Amino acid sequence: MRIARFVLDDDPMYGVIEGDEVVVIAGDPFFQGVQPTGARHRLDDVRLLAPIIPRSKVVCFGRTYAEHAQELGNEVPVSPLMFLKPNTSVVGPGDPITLPTFSEEISYEAELAVVIGRICKDVPAEKAADVIFGYTCANDLTARDVQKTDNQWARAKGWDGSCPIGPWIETELEVEDLRIRGRLDGETVQDGDTSQMIWSVAELVAYASQAFTLLPGDILLTGTPSGVGLLREGQRYDVEIDGIGTLTNTFRR
Repeated sequence: MRIARFVLDDDPMYGVIEGDEVVVIAGDPFFQGVQPTGARHRLDDVRLLAPIIPRSKVVCFGRTYAEHAQELGNEVPVSPLMFLKPNTSVVGPGDPITLPTFSEEISYEAELAVVIGRICKDVPAEKAADVIFGYTCANDLTARDVQKTDNQWARAKGWDGSCPIGPWIETELEVEDLRIRGRLDGETVQDGDTSQMIWSVAELVAYASQAFTLLPGDILLTGTPSGVGLLREGQRYDVEIDGIGTLTNTFRR
């Protein structure tokens, strides 16, 4: 099932994607379940929003693909490397992203995002599927020059608009062998697979839940495959993940 969040006549609402239509559901599916109202709209007639704005946090993992760590001259970490993005970093599919004035080197990172569906803490890896609502596409935009000069990554990774996600949440997906591609102005620059990850998605969920209580709507970014690079004003980046779809954003100053 694909759960979208969209706006029609200025009223944000949730719906289920069915072909080229979206079926409106009542309330918030994270707390009320999926209850179709019977109303439906053509996808072309609505504007898709970020499928979820996290209630509390975006938990991110870095260097989960060995080739990506190596391409930036970094060692592969001995345990998952975590950092946080604020929920103000989240934007949706199609949103134009304003590049921050304090950076001249913004990098793209295509990633699989995990959306948490229930309150949980200290989740065993073998039980991770029980707390996952679904999956979506993400782009972990990074100010590379700031990342090099700051002692921590809050500014480099957490600026407004640095976490586009979408286009919707896929609730039924096998993620052990999932292809992830990134295209800059139509040219494929990233092409990886979750089977290349050092830690599995389930292991990352378990690891994050050891440190933080995870809440419904929290997002986990699972890291990016190799091929990262810089983008500039006027360009477009597409994150395509098999079984989910494509997240597209453009960039401006």
